[in-house]
Amino acid sequence: MLSVLSYGRLVARAVIGGLSQTDSRDYSLVTASCGFGKDFRKGILKKGMCYGDDACFIARHRSADVLGVADGVGGWRDYGVDPSQFSGTLMKTCERLVKEGRFVPSNPVGVLTTSYYELLQNKVPLLGSSTACIVILDRQSHQLHTANLGDSGFLVVRGGEVVHRSDEQQHYFNTPFQLSIAPPGAEGAVLSDSPDAADSSSFDVQLGDIILTATDGLFDNMPDYMILQELKKLKNTNYESIQQTARSIAEQAHVLAYDPNYMSPFAQFACDNGLNVRGGKPDDITVLLSIVAEYTD
Repeated sequence: MLSVLSYGRLVARAVIGGLSQTDSRDYSLVTASCGFGKDFRKGILKKGMCYGDDACFIARHRSADVLGVADGVGGWRDYGVDPSQFSGTLMKTCERLVKEGRFVPSNPVGVLTTSYYELLQNKVPLLGSSTACIVILDRQSHQLHTANLGDSGFLVVRGGEVVHRSDEQQHYFNTPFQLSIAPPGAEGAVLSDSPDAADSSSFDVQLGDIILTATDGLFDNMPDYMILQELKKLKNTNYESIQQTARSIAEQAHVLAYDPNYMSPFAQFACDNGLNVRGGKPDDITVLLSIVAEYTD
């Protein structure tokens, strides 16, 4: 039988051992991007960080790394509106807020909300609609905070398996949740969701975790198992390797999007909704590929 003193020493060792295993290092994201505009040359940014009507940003602050993707709703083109203007301006505004420190790492919905309301307050309305996904890594807490509105999204991969992911938000088939600004007097005629409707989550990450953030052009054309196969090619955390893998994923999705005989995730979803559809889904594709690494200045 252990004495009280011996027991106390064992407890003390356990507590001290547990504390010593706590990782006090700051984490960061090493991120590369690649994409394809549906109507533009492969891998070429249209303007700013835009692939077609998709937009994205990668921003760093002393407390966090922040990523975002947005997919402008192409239907606005029928009304003479460039869909990339809304998604691109939304992402540029998010990026500026992060660089100015006007955000809380644990509140990605707040970044989206502030950006959206800045757009609403423009003297000249910026018409359009967009989905959006914001991903924030808090360097000190090692927590990944996310907000996803619509059918863009993210995956967290560890040990070759998806351990955390966003939930897709659809009103009905092929009609995702979206932020919108309608012409004066037509607000009720345009589908528009509040940024507060975004699905938010927090998740503890580890060194070496892979985070893939993308628009639906990727997820509609590549199922998880294909994405995971490509991610196996990622052998280290240097930028060149991440960029090569991001390009490989985007290229494969782009090829599959134009394969009329391929049973894509989008086609399968359409069939599940009573539609006779086959083939890939031609679309803009944006991929941000990140690895969690130790922070260095």
